[in-house]
Amino acid sequence: MDIDYDKLRHATVMVIGCGALGNEVLKNLVLMGIGRLTIVDFDYVEQGNLTRSILFRKSDVGKRKVDAAASGMKDINPDVEVNAVFGDVAYDVGLGLFREADVVVGCVDSRWARYCIQRLALRAGKTWIDGGIIELEGTARVFEPGHNCYACSLGTVGIDELRRRMPCSGVIRRKEQAGHAPTTPIIASIIGAVQAQEAVKVAAGMKAAQRMLYYEGEHLTARIIDHRAWDDDCPLHETWQPIETIEGISLDTTVEEVLKHGDMLLNEPYVDYITDRATDEKTMVMCAAHLVEDFVERHEKLRYKPLGDFYQHEYTTIDTAFPYKRLTLRSLGLPEHDVIRLCKGDALRYVEIINTY
Repeated sequence: MDIDYDKLRHATVMVIGCGALGNEVLKNLVLMGIGRLTIVDFDYVEQGNLTRSILFRKSDVGKRKVDAAASGMKDINPDVEVNAVFGDVAYDVGLGLFREADVVVGCVDSRWARYCIQRLALRAGKTWIDGGIIELEGTARVFEPGHNCYACSLGTVGIDELRRRMPCSGVIRRKEQAGHAPTTPIIASIIGAVQAQEAVKVAAGMKAAQRMLYYEGEHLTARIIDHRAWDDDCPLHETWQPIETIEGISLDTTVEEVLKHGDMLLNEPYVDYITDRATDEKTMVMCAAHLVEDFVERHEKLRYKPLGDFYQHEYTTIDTAFPYKRLTLRSLGLPEHDVIRLCKGDALRYVEIINTY
């Protein structure tokens, strides 16, 4: 395999998840000479992370994982450019960041996060490499548009568990409490190396292997599986292009200004108020849909009630009837570098939000 290292120096790789697996992937990519890395995580460094995450130090406890990982990578290669995004891939990562990447690597621990990565990767037309570890087992697999789709690979059980989070840290804590030594660093190093290898191939202009590696450490066995999962009827199979920019549209642009270019189809609903099912009492929330639960939990009067006790009044399309035209795209919950869909008549435009920083 002849690698074009000059391409690697000019390549951008996005890595989502900076835990044990993400640390191994990032370390390998920096050592291979990748010039720019976009890293995404919403968590903080804990004491327990230090024994299984090569980029973290004792002084990093309490810091954002993305910041600690960025610092650790700079120690290895001061010339590497790191864009650290503190947030959830489901809501805080704009499609524009996926478009900038040559390849995406997923080091996440839930079906929902993988589903969100797949959705964004398909919209941007990007290949992504998934990794998963638990105890003595691990998998690495490649998802390429037109060949493999994570959503298509889910069976009935997978769909039912789609929104559940099963973090690796929970497994590790249970093992430690039972007196067993955690094996996550070993499995992470094996699976992370395979993920990094495939990412390097794509970044260098080569083709990733359309296979899945399954490694089982207890009996020192490995299987290579040719896999194809692509259902033409899958709703995730949409590529957003061409994507353009419109001068003046940034996160600080008001809805009123955006509407001059067409109605806006929101990626996530915007909720202006919720209504108590029992009393019909309304409470203004004015936030993106995924933030409503947190709003209720923090509300002095509402926090004792489950979210299911309320109706949500929400908007999925913003047009001239939208009553809050002074709101900005930022206040609607859109992240930096996101892409908005504008509809004017039968014409649909994809417009990337200009970064104002």
